[in-house]
Amino acid sequence: MNEQNKEYEASLKSIETENYIDRVFYRPIGFRIATLLRNTGITPNQITIFSIFVGAAGGYCFYPANIWYTLMGILFLVSANILDCVDGQLARLTGIKSKIGRILDGLAGDIWFACIYFAFAFRLGDVYGYTNWFILLGVISGLSHLVQANITDYYKTLHLYFISKEKGYEFRSELDIQTLKSNMKYGITRFLNSLYRLYTHFQIYSTPQLQKMLKRLHDRYGDDIPDDVRVAFRKKSRHLMKYIDLMTFNGRTIPMFVFVLSGQVWLYFIYEIVFLNLVLIFVMRKHEKMCASFD
Repeated sequence: MNEQNKEYEASLKSIETENYIDRVFYRPIGFRIATLLRNTGITPNQITIFSIFVGAAGGYCFYPANIWYTLMGILFLVSANILDCVDGQLARLTGIKSKIGRILDGLAGDIWFACIYFAFAFRLGDVYGYTNWFILLGVISGLSHLVQANITDYYKTLHLYFISKEKGYEFRSELDIQTLKSNMKYGITRFLNSLYRLYTHFQIYSTPQLQKMLKRLHDRYGDDIPDDVRVAFRKKSRHLMKYIDLMTFNGRTIPMFVFVLSGQVWLYFIYEIVFLNLVLIFVMRKHEKMCASFD
């Protein structure tokens, strides 16, 4: 493996948790941009904040029932996701990491899709009337999205934790978040960490068998889980990745682009609320069963 390939892999969280489209499209582009930016003084958080505006612009472009606006919306959203790759890859290439970087990164995607859901709702309201009902569908889609993204992030970060403590450094318990919060001064960082604590609490509350498994492993091995145990867990976890990936950016946007280009925007709400929630239930049941049997 040449130096550039090694550097590229170092810019990723892990090949094991990257889906196919990210590996062949988003991450290579993100790596090239991150490489160009790493000596400029531009920080990952600045990239994240810029991506929020780009993604929000994409959401706005989905409101008019016009093919050119739709194509612009797709271009903006794809660009925002490239920037989302850039911020993480730049952080890993430069070692510039902050306590709120991960939180901002998650919020960015939530803001993009909140704009999209409301754009779809108002677009459907203009066509069919009953705007309030479509706004309700948008809100339900947004809440569904938050839950799906929350659990997806938890499972992927857990997988990274079983690769190594270094790769899984973002995998934290609610106690870790509370400790971080108590050591912070009042301000935006403390507020964001309060939100992140709620985010983490939901993950812990929703995965009782996973928490029991982690306790068993900690009681037996402390913080030094043997490599054979790590490999065994990842082998089981990888079987669920193809379903988990349906709830990631690519799993959402590919059907979304098809629906919006065809003019059948309402189908995306069905896809989000019905199909992806069924995927979530399936994945959580399988993952909990896997954790209960893992010893």
